[in-house]
Amino acid sequence: MVTEEDLGAQFFINQDCVGRNRAEAAAPAVRSMNPRVQLHIDTDNIANKPPEYFAQFDITIATELSFSMYASINAACRIAGRPFYAAGLHGFYGYVFADLIQHDFVIERSQSNVASASRETPTRTILDIKTKKENEKVIEMVTKRETYSPLLLANTSPLPEDYTRLHRRRRQVTPLLSCLRALWEFQKLSQGRLPTFSRQDLELFTKLSRDVHQELKLDIANLDSEFLRTFLQNLGSELSPVAAFLGGSLAQDVINVLSAREQPLQNLLLFDGERSVAPIYPLHPFFPLELGNAMPAVAPVANPIPLNGHPSAGPL
Repeated sequence: MVTEEDLGAQFFINQDCVGRNRAEAAAPAVRSMNPRVQLHIDTDNIANKPPEYFAQFDITIATELSFSMYASINAACRIAGRPFYAAGLHGFYGYVFADLIQHDFVIERSQSNVASASRETPTRTILDIKTKKENEKVIEMVTKRETYSPLLLANTSPLPEDYTRLHRRRRQVTPLLSCLRALWEFQKLSQGRLPTFSRQDLELFTKLSRDVHQELKLDIANLDSEFLRTFLQNLGSELSPVAAFLGGSLAQDVINVLSAREQPLQNLLLFDGERSVAPIYPLHPFFPLELGNAMPAVAPVANPIPLNGHPSAGPL
């Protein structure tokens, strides 16, 4: 339902919408942006949707849900072979996660004198290269393939060695990564709720954050009490500039994926509005061959079906 707090960040609604279903209240303003687009409003609880519900969509974008709901929807999308995005806001902070399973795309570039390697990164391979001439220049049309991990596995993945091998690089990794992982761990232990400033919650969240930070092989000095306090103070709130940045980045990636053009997000984008940085971290638990050949069609979620019974922290 629309609350008073929503009015400060959402321009699709007004004071008269308070107490109404958020999707129904926003529908008229959303439709007015482009009347040619068919908009369907579904007010049912997303937790009650069966896995096959998600097979009808080319892409599913889940926002402001608990980690358990994200994992379940991600698993359902993998069963259907459909791309999945998760995104959320916490005040000055936000994130976008992508699981495109296996995505082929084409980029165009000027022909190089250096032969291209078949594998560019642990998750990206070159499948084919064609050429064409444009204004006396030779253009390469390069078909590439990115391989992805589901959220459940990415959330437990180590950082690539490029980020942890050197002290300078470790210091550049935002502590937001550790805090976000700790938040998801907290939600798994607390039936989907956000931590409060009670002593019990503060102690648990601090321990989870420090444990995750050390698991990622990062310097504990980077995760100070000031950042933890600021992160907790931002939980559950929305800021329009952060929503605009994340929404624009996510929308552009979806357009690129649907058109099979340009490099897609791989696979976790974090936004820190306090520091004005938006790093992207590729989080994968396996080596590339295992990713490509042995990745299960569905994430190994404990009892991922049915979705019923998981707590929902907000609308889809």
